[in-house]
Amino acid sequence: MASQLNKKGEAWSARFSEPLSELVQRYTSSVFVDKRLAFVDIEASLAHATMLAECAIISLDDLNQIKHGMAQIRDEIERGEFNWQLILEDVHLNIEARLTTLIGDAGKRLHTGRSRNDQIATDMRLWLRGEIDHIHTLLIELRRVLIDLAQHHVATILPGFTHLQVAQPVTFGHHLLAYVEMLARDSERLLDCRKRVNHLPLGAAALAGTSYPIDRQRVADLLGFDKLCANSLDAVSDRDFTIEFTAAAALIMTHLSRFSEELVLWMSPRVGFIDLADRFCTGSSIMPQKKNPDIPELARGKTGRVNGNLIALLTLVKGQPLAYNKDNQEDKEPLFDTVDTVTDTLRIFADMVSGIEVKPAAMRAAALQGYATATDLADYLVKRGVPFRDAHEAVAHAVRVCVERDCNLTDLTLDELRAILPENASLIEPEVFSYLTLEGSVASRRHPGGTAPEQVQLALNAAREALK
Repeated sequence: MASQLNKKGEAWSARFSEPLSELVQRYTSSVFVDKRLAFVDIEASLAHATMLAECAIISLDDLNQIKHGMAQIRDEIERGEFNWQLILEDVHLNIEARLTTLIGDAGKRLHTGRSRNDQIATDMRLWLRGEIDHIHTLLIELRRVLIDLAQHHVATILPGFTHLQVAQPVTFGHHLLAYVEMLARDSERLLDCRKRVNHLPLGAAALAGTSYPIDRQRVADLLGFDKLCANSLDAVSDRDFTIEFTAAAALIMTHLSRFSEELVLWMSPRVGFIDLADRFCTGSSIMPQKKNPDIPELARGKTGRVNGNLIALLTLVKGQPLAYNKDNQEDKEPLFDTVDTVTDTLRIFADMVSGIEVKPAAMRAAALQGYATATDLADYLVKRGVPFRDAHEAVAHAVRVCVERDCNLTDLTLDELRAILPENASLIEPEVFSYLTLEGSVASRRHPGGTAPEQVQLALNAAREALK
């Protein structure tokens, strides 16, 4: 991928007898995608130039001119006045061409000891490192918002589900903390991924390293990289870091998609557990009563595109021989789209969650349906010496009686409850009814990780501490 600018300002040298066709220029150019790397490209180039000057490969005068020219280019880009040229193919050649126009031969010396192969690998790692830090901050903010909402609902009861059927009562605070746990793992994965992103490829040049007496560690120190990429062939061709990040991002979106599905269900009038603020919903073009949860629905959909980006990157790399191949130009669009999608989704979710209106009465009414305390009745019997399988069978019979009568377990009399276990009827005492209440059920789960309000509060305290 090594390149130079000829005297006509074209990207390729006299090696070729004819210029690229306009169609090929459009097909091979990436500048209007990778120009978002401009500032990290400048940052990396300045570190490279500093090292070259310190190693006496270029002069201090060249370095000063390069710094001056790059400052002007940065200013032009920030003001939107930089002239991006398709013929110059990518962000690197556009910046180099402008630098050479501004400062002459000093600009031509900047590329000494490097290739666009190690240059783009460095730029992408620099850029992605910053985006990981930003996304990590957004994950922390969303966790904080969920924790704040959970704090208000430490004891608010709603039904817990398995198979989307009423299972056992839990507290809403406990339920929200499940997502805090998911997002905490997402943060851990991102930070672990960042360790492998933060390796410096620069100095690998095209694929074999360079014969110039460069100091790679100096560049790593200037740019804040933890390690050097140890093998020049791997350094220029490795895209594991983009795949690993996108896999972590796909899990983030998967967790948000699961939460989205619950928000959609909870907001349905048939459930009515919550309401979302109007600014996150839309109406219908024909049905004036509609309030549609568009943001959660879109998050579910956008999860598919991030999953698709992961597959695209895996497929991109799977058939490539060492070292660099032009295929890798196609890594940027899925990576950039993934970063944009995850960033936007996390930002909007933090705002949306902070505006959720919770409806505890609806949650409680739902928890009273579906015999959510049946397991508590079985546990009550087991604690009095009944084998679990026998207790399970007896309570199942009691539930069937309630289904036939269209009543709840608490509607059965003491004698009717004793009738389900006639051989051990004396084991069932009047206190059994306290075990069948929603409050009694959740309060009994008082071990670490359980849904008892006291344990939920301890978990909230730990979650807050983890954000410090």
